[in-house]
Amino acid sequence: MINDSIDLLSAIEIETGACPTYAIVWLHGLGANGSDFVPIVNELELLSEKSIRFIFPHAPERPVSLNNGYIMRAWYDIFRPDFRNYQDESGIRSSQKMIDVLIEREIQRGIDSKHIVLAGFSQGGAMALQAGLRQTNPLAGIIALSSYLPLMETLSTEACAVNASIPIFMAHGIYDAVIPIAHAIASRERLLAANYPLEWYEYPMDHTVCQQEIVDISQWLQRIIEPVA
Repeated sequence: MINDSIDLLSAIEIETGACPTYAIVWLHGLGANGSDFVPIVNELELLSEKSIRFIFPHAPERPVSLNNGYIMRAWYDIFRPDFRNYQDESGIRSSQKMIDVLIEREIQRGIDSKHIVLAGFSQGGAMALQAGLRQTNPLAGIIALSSYLPLMETLSTEACAVNASIPIFMAHGIYDAVIPIAHAIASRERLLAANYPLEWYEYPMDHTVCQQEIVDISQWLQRIIEPVA
């Protein structure tokens, strides 16, 4: 049941057909908004018989400490460049609850939770991992691009058993100076140690998304999302 005490995030919605039976919730990065990844709907070139609702929520606006307190859309605050050791736990958990509400709304709209994918870039990818691994409803998969696993030390006690085998797509640029690939690799190793079925991809790029990455995401989604009967 939707938590009435938590505001539903505003979002852009795009449906690829009538009566969607799948949903992909795509979370943007720091300082962007939901429109940032709207073009990916067509770029993924998913099969036409799959009716999918893409949901691109807008993160709340908040001051970001690392950017001199400038107010921007962010899933959580960034205190220092060493963001893995100085994490905004309250902000992360607050956004997790907002994402949980989005998932619950899709279930109430008739989407089986096993047909819901959480995806995100940068901060959005971190939140996809944070919320997806702790989600009490079984999900279809998680996509984390140019990202890392937040609150890593609490995962073992907070991970939900219903998503113990959730497929994970992780990708990163080897020249990423915003979130160094070493952070993503450490996250990958933590998830593999917990026996999550994770696929890892890296590309000769910085903190962005490249065409080959989109092709790889599309192929992964084609395996995750089964055709509508």
